[in-house]
Amino acid sequence: MPDVFTGIAASSFDQTAYDLRAFYALRPELYFDPVATVKPTAQSFNGAGVIFTIQSDLAAATTPLSESSDVSAVAMSDTQVTVNLAEYGNAVITTGLLRGTSFVNFDPVVANVLGFNAGLSLDTIARNVLQAGTNVNYPKDWRSAANGTNRATIIPTDVLNAAAFRLSVARLRAAFVQPINGYYVAFIHPDVSVDLRSETSGGNWRDPHAYSDPADIWNGEVGVFEAVRVIETPRAPLFADAGSSPATTDVYASLFLGQEALAKAHSLSDGNGNLPTIIPGPVTDHLRRFVPMGWYFLGNYGIFRQAALRRVECASSIGAN
Repeated sequence: MPDVFTGIAASSFDQTAYDLRAFYALRPELYFDPVATVKPTAQSFNGAGVIFTIQSDLAAATTPLSESSDVSAVAMSDTQVTVNLAEYGNAVITTGLLRGTSFVNFDPVVANVLGFNAGLSLDTIARNVLQAGTNVNYPKDWRSAANGTNRATIIPTDVLNAAAFRLSVARLRAAFVQPINGYYVAFIHPDVSVDLRSETSGGNWRDPHAYSDPADIWNGEVGVFEAVRVIETPRAPLFADAGSSPATTDVYASLFLGQEALAKAHSLSDGNGNLPTIIPGPVTDHLRRFVPMGWYFLGNYGIFRQAALRRVECASSIGAN
């Protein structure tokens, strides 16, 4: 008589196992908030906004003085930049049934999701401010062809190249913009990076600078080119179907900047600060089942010096064209 096996069909003891660690969605690196190099360090008091005052320099005095005449005094002047504060935040509410029946401790999952959402939200606000700068170059500025004079005229062959980098650096240097830790910074989309690094003309992309201190390398940095730290990020601005010929050409914006391009201000009251605050909300239902948790930030971003920021718009050979 053949053996009879006791297997999974005859037993209720086998069950599907769960990994008790929570996995999260694929998350991008956050780059734009850290380039806010201007922050209030001597704020006078709380207010609806923070005013930064920029003292203008006097014109160079190049005329020789007269031996018998007094010098004529000149007036000093200044300009001001205001960053108006705004409230930002998000929240979730978990139920008692979820917390009581979940096979993992759900509170750390909530805290993780909220923490990343706070960082992503502020980084997006900073990026949106940067991409609205007024200094912009289009492909005609670095190409001989008479096309690409504005966003709507960009065609699929109007791709980023070394000439666009040199033009941006020249504009920043001509405006006396100071680099950040020795280099200007460029945020470019991966689709744009393909074209830049594939260029075969003279003075094209070369091997990245070999850093003596690995701590100096920014996450996502693909090298230094033309005195610019090139940071590749899919969060670089992209304007879908904004180009021409065909009308479905995606337009990418590469952001070049130096010191004092972006300012960040925040409130100092009620525990507010430079970073968002995780806040447990009040439990107000009769059975204390609904537990809210959220983050809150009272602050904002603003362009500090337009001259320290340049936007280069182009297409990509691997984009939606």
